[in-house]
Amino acid sequence: QVQLVESGGGLVQAGGSLRLSCAASGRTLFTYAAAWFRQGPGKEREFVAGINWNGGTTSYRDSVKGRFTISRDIANKETYLQMNSLKPEDTAVYYCAADSRNWAVPSGTIGAYNYWGQGTQVTVSS
Repeated sequence: QVQLVESGGGLVQAGGSLRLSCAASGRTLFTYAAAWFRQGPGKEREFVAGINWNGGTTSYRDSVKGRFTISRDIANKETYLQMNSLKPEDTAVYYCAADSRNWAVPSGTIGAYNYWGQGTQVTVSS
């Protein structure tokens, strides 16, 4: 059984930084693309950043480019999201997702991902 567990969320002031981690487990999860999505209060879930199976390709939503960095540790099945220069509008529950079917290029579509974590809250105060 595949599990994704996020950690690293919390409360931070605007301009601060947080690093989210996502640990994947399960003997059936080998090669996969990974991504971070978020869902703010009263908003739909949206793509934040994605990374392909070997870390060679990444993609970001425009509003986080230059502030967020996605990376991964393939051997340990972990994915990270370094978030700098945080803004109040970054406040959301952040979800880790894995796509074990199409892992060459990270998709920005929710439906592409077949495994999801439970989410971790990020709150940015002004």
